[in-house]
Amino acid sequence: MVQLIVGQKGKGKTKHLLDKVNNEVQNVSGNIVYLDKSTKHMYELNNKVRLIDVSTYMLSDSDEFVGFICGIISQDHDLQQMYFDSFLKIACAEDADVEPIVNRLEGISKNFGVDFILSVSLDEAEFSDSLKEKIIVSL
Repeated sequence: MVQLIVGQKGKGKTKHLLDKVNNEVQNVSGNIVYLDKSTKHMYELNNKVRLIDVSTYMLSDSDEFVGFICGIISQDHDLQQMYFDSFLKIACAEDADVEPIVNRLEGISKNFGVDFILSVSLDEAEFSDSLKEKIIVSL
């Protein structure tokens, strides 16, 4: 499953994402990974959550990002949830339509049983109807 937390930059999406991941740590039996553009939020995350600073991996487009995600999943068979902060930035999709990337993540989620929660700096009105169904928080 793919879930979206949406709203313009500076509206508080990261706080919602951090609260959600820290609450979910007690409820999941598998592993959780949190991808971000830096290590800035390292001390706000529960120590059971693996933080990955995507900027250190020199990804240049969304295809490389999806491959990167598949690589993480292939190395951790107990992975249950992945959280993406600053999704447009880390997925190299700032000037792209996010729907194809989200659809690919949905397919990966179904194949491998990993849930994705994305923080996206766009207004709800900018999403198609199929993506609006995936929005859990709109700021």
